[in-house]
Amino acid sequence: MLLVIEQVFIVQNVKNNKVDHVKIGIYTVKKMPNTKSAIRRVRRVKKQTQVNRIRKSKYKNVIKKMDLLIKNKDKTKAKKFFSDFQSVLMQVAKSGVINKRTASRKISRVSKKI
Repeated sequence: MLLVIEQVFIVQNVKNNKVDHVKIGIYTVKKMPNTKSAIRRVRRVKKQTQVNRIRKSKYKNVIKKMDLLIKNKDKTKAKKFFSDFQSVLMQVAKSGVINKRTASRKISRVSKKI
């Protein structure tokens, strides 16, 4: 890896945002991928991060919606929504955003409340 050291707050344009900034004291160390595979990996990680962010927000929204239904004591809507809730949690767990045990625990606790 090529290391470039420059002062903090001086950021140069780098092609396709392929720079990882690491602050060490008063300096910023830029780690740039040198090999073709490392450059491709940076691109892939960027896409994966976006997908994981979408999945995580989907997961959080489903949990908030279910909590609202339970707080409002709307059992019929909660029962109808439960299958979607369970499906989203298992999809997110399957992709590795959250642990499978965490998903199972949340599903179990919600089913007890309904």
